[in-house]
Amino acid sequence: MEQAKTVSAKKKRTSKLYVQEHRVAFLFVLLPVIGFVLFSAIPLLYSTYAAFTDWNGLGQMNFVGLDNFRKLFKDEYFYKTMFNTVYLMLGIPIGLLLSFLLASALSRGIKGTTIFRTIYYIPVISSLAAISILWQWAYNGDFGLVNQVLALIGIKGPNWLQNADTVKPAIIIMTVWKGLGYSMLLYLAAIQSVPKTFYEAAELDGASSIQRFRNITWPMVKPVTFFLVVTNIIGGSQIFTEVNIMTPTGGPKYSSATVVWYLWQKAFKNWQMGYASSMALILALLVFAITAFQFYMNSRNSYTLD
Repeated sequence: MEQAKTVSAKKKRTSKLYVQEHRVAFLFVLLPVIGFVLFSAIPLLYSTYAAFTDWNGLGQMNFVGLDNFRKLFKDEYFYKTMFNTVYLMLGIPIGLLLSFLLASALSRGIKGTTIFRTIYYIPVISSLAAISILWQWAYNGDFGLVNQVLALIGIKGPNWLQNADTVKPAIIIMTVWKGLGYSMLLYLAAIQSVPKTFYEAAELDGASSIQRFRNITWPMVKPVTFFLVVTNIIGGSQIFTEVNIMTPTGGPKYSSATVVWYLWQKAFKNWQMGYASSMALILALLVFAITAFQFYMNSRNSYTLD
């Protein structure tokens, strides 16, 4: 009888502790959810509704239906900025290739690996605005560091940011340099996580270096590549700070203006919030479609090591 009372008392204490722990855990989970609702979900719904109005950001919202979208699809600057945005994304495969090569080199245990990792990662944690200003100075056509280096080998460099043919490649070089360290560290972690026994067994079977890469290294780094491609495309579609600082007017002939930069101009310079919201909605749908397609293709092509 006493033993039964003891067991019931323990169950009661355990149940109280169990309930208390779950309440605390619920509060920890609730805070991010509240933050998401207040700062993401509600603004998203509000912006979606604004896309169908002529709102200027201050006055009353007047429903105009699809007028903003009709104007948008006739706006030549929208197509130009969309082209510029896609063009700047050419830096994504270049950056991934360079970061993979660097990670492969550092994974071989060369001296000073820690120092090299630190040097390459410094731009990642540095202020994007500060880096954009530094590169703006470096690209100056008269006294910029880039042209001074080119002059040493007898090449006269252009005024990079004031030339329609060079402004986009110049921004690509800067963005690749900025994100190189982050991608490199992820690739380095993936490469170093591959068991050495896999490579030893492959060598014993007479596999070449290309076969070892295709059948061992690539399957192990493929998830990292997929993650980097998805996040880089999402981030690349929203490129703004670099363009706004290095080419405040959108570059010569709007040659460096991106969709988000053009959206910002319409919203906060021209006070066309409804029109800017329609542009943001189209951009969000495009990014969602591209991301969903990438997940679909990744699920079809995914495979595991036997």
